[in-house]
Amino acid sequence: MKVNGLRWWIVGLIALATVINYIDRQSLNVLWPQIGQELYPDKTSFERKEIYALISIIFVFSYAFGQAIFGKIFDWIGTRLGFAISIGVWSIATALHAFASGFKSFALFRSILGIAEAGNWPGATKGNAEWFPAKERAFAQGLFNSGASIGGIISIPLIAFLTIYFSWQMIFVIIGILGLLWLLPWLYIVKSGPKTHPWITEEEKNYILSGQVDTDLSTKDNPITYTPDTKQLLNHKESWGVIISSAAIDPIWWLFVFWIPIYLSEVYGMDVKAIGIYGWVPYVGAMVGAWFGGLLAQNRMKAGWTVTKTRKFVIVLGCLIMLPSLLAMANPGSAFTAVLIMAIILFGFQTAIGNVQTLPSDLFSGKTVGSLAGFAGMAAKLAAAGLTYLVPWLTTGGNYTPAFIIGATLAIIAMSSVLILCPSLDPVNPKK
Repeated sequence: MKVNGLRWWIVGLIALATVINYIDRQSLNVLWPQIGQELYPDKTSFERKEIYALISIIFVFSYAFGQAIFGKIFDWIGTRLGFAISIGVWSIATALHAFASGFKSFALFRSILGIAEAGNWPGATKGNAEWFPAKERAFAQGLFNSGASIGGIISIPLIAFLTIYFSWQMIFVIIGILGLLWLLPWLYIVKSGPKTHPWITEEEKNYILSGQVDTDLSTKDNPITYTPDTKQLLNHKESWGVIISSAAIDPIWWLFVFWIPIYLSEVYGMDVKAIGIYGWVPYVGAMVGAWFGGLLAQNRMKAGWTVTKTRKFVIVLGCLIMLPSLLAMANPGSAFTAVLIMAIILFGFQTAIGNVQTLPSDLFSGKTVGSLAGFAGMAAKLAAAGLTYLVPWLTTGGNYTPAFIIGATLAIIAMSSVLILCPSLDPVNPKK
């Protein structure tokens, strides 16, 4: 049996995994106003926010640790088994949240969830590098990045709806089962990589493999198979450009992922059901931005732009969209206006991030792609943990302006690091 466009089935499954990933992680964020009231009735709103922040920090630290681990795991055992391990463990960890009764148990289950969910991103980056030619990677990255946005759109109203019929404990079990069901089509369809997959057509295989590296840039002085070890990898300034840009831009996303429900509850007095009505709107902007960033990059490369010019243009554009919008959040007015501005911010973020995440496969090849993606992901999550730790103090009294100003500063750092440390996005040469 031969399947036309097999690579699109693969990216579709990865996007679906990302949807499930975000439903799982968003569950606590949406349910926390209810869980916090139930488990800590004697504590103040600020104290419950501190507890939530600490649980979230543990999740992010675990996620950062998992990024580095799974970057290597995917390089060692491949995309197929790497994803199976990652989503299998995180689905079980989600279901275990039903047995949490306080900070320690929530922290434990969130830690397991964070480590396992981290595999989604190095795996997606590696799957992109394996299954797509260079000119399609930004669009493919945008497709599975849009899975995060779709997960945000679905999860908030879905979880709010489920609270009508189920306890918060049962909701964790239900969404944990979703990931285990995903394993069935993944293991059936993804039998191997494109070189040996029995279902791939000869035409598609040649199209993928011939476009893995921009052949116009491949010369005897610019070897396409350069795969440095960790020390050599971190000796290139381009690697640090990728790591710093990831560490700067990623906390902007997590600022909204973790705090949209809490922000709406604290600033506008919403309960879980009202959050379900408003909280999904920002992720619509994120979804459109993921598609826009990928399509724009693909369009520019088809028009003859170089990889360097394309990536930098789209990354800078996304950051410039975020800047004024983050500052506008200082005084958004109504809740509806606030979520619309958030949608613009996340549109800009997703426009940029898909191209930031393709940088490892632009600069390196082979096993180095997963390793650099893992290091960049780890740095990003550590930075996100730092900002998450500060949010309860930055937002004392319900004033979120300082947090949004920090977000605007991070957008400047993200685009500057790519412009300065990555002068060219051609495949990196060994240092002589």
